[in-house]
Amino acid sequence: MRYIMTIFWTFLLVNMLTYVVSSMIGVHYSFSTGSTLAIIVAILIFVVASLIPDEPVEHAHH
Repeated sequence: MRYIMTIFWTFLLVNMLTYVVSSMIGVHYSFSTGSTLAIIVAILIFVVASLIPDEPVEHAHH
């Protein structure tokens, strides 16, 4: 379920960001560009989440 929600929110937010940025620089909004970027960002989020450890790191006391 968390993968589906991550993909959904990434898709929504990246497309919104693509729309706003394209409007600000005066070019046409491209849904395919926003969707492609959303897929790339979702993959990066999954990779970063897998690299972060789930358990706290134990520190040695000096």
